Amino acid sequence: MKFLGVIPARYHSTRFPGKPLCLIGGKPMIQRVYEQVAQVKEFQEVIVATDDKRIWQVVTDFGGKALMTASSHRSGTERCAEVYTKYKEIYTEHDTYVVNIQGDEPFIQVKQIQELIQYVSDTKIEIATLLHPIKEEAVLCNPNVVKAIITKQQKLLYFSRTAIPYLQKKSFFQHCFYKHIGLYVYKASTLMSLVVLPPSSLEEAENLEQLRWLEHGYTMGACITNCESPVAIDTPEDLAVANNLYAKNHF
Repeated sequence: MKFLGVIPARYHSTRFPGKPLCLIGGKPMIQRVYEQVAQVKEFQEVIVATDDKRIWQVVTDFGGKALMTASSHRSGTERCAEVYTKYKEIYTEHDTYVVNIQGDEPFIQVKQIQELIQYVSDTKIEIATLLHPIKEEAVLCNPNVVKAIITKQQKLLYFSRTAIPYLQKKSFFQHCFYKHIGLYVYKASTLMSLVVLPPSSLEEAENLEQLRWLEHGYTMGACITNCESPVAIDTPEDLAVANNLYAKNHF
């Protein structure tokens, strides 16, 4: 079994244009993500998939590997698929998994990625992602934090930007809420089938691409981790939090 690490990074984010190049502790965020991911020994290769020459240049300047991909992609998954098509002769569909690592997680931990890879290696499931128990009730109200619900067999039922499930009679501490950490792993053959699916109504309502897969009947496994990234960068305000965190902890 082979694992290909891909970090999608587009320049034109609606909420924070150019965020892969924003500086955290003096380094571009995409470099911090890449350096963390490159420590994962299970990866045959780590590649940044971008649609912008500025990002490509920064990655190659610090010694990373980057590929230019189409600007028409609607999601990171589609960008991962384009990268994989360029490597199909090296990494065959039947024994390759592609791992999609978000380019806005500068403090992503090596252990998180390794836990997800181990989960897939053990279960042989075709799509999986990472969840973390939510410890603070205030997090439920943040639409930038995606929440998830799962079956007792750790299969995904739904993702939402709102607090799910709604607590009518229980208190927060009587139910385990899960935060979605934006790591995905796909069997290569499954990845290629996902990107030809038409957009779904749930996906468009929540602006969450993974709902397309669930709505079309794909099974998705949930790896539960106790290892959490401190902050993802969605807005300029998140960047200020990240720089303060870096100053205190020097990740």
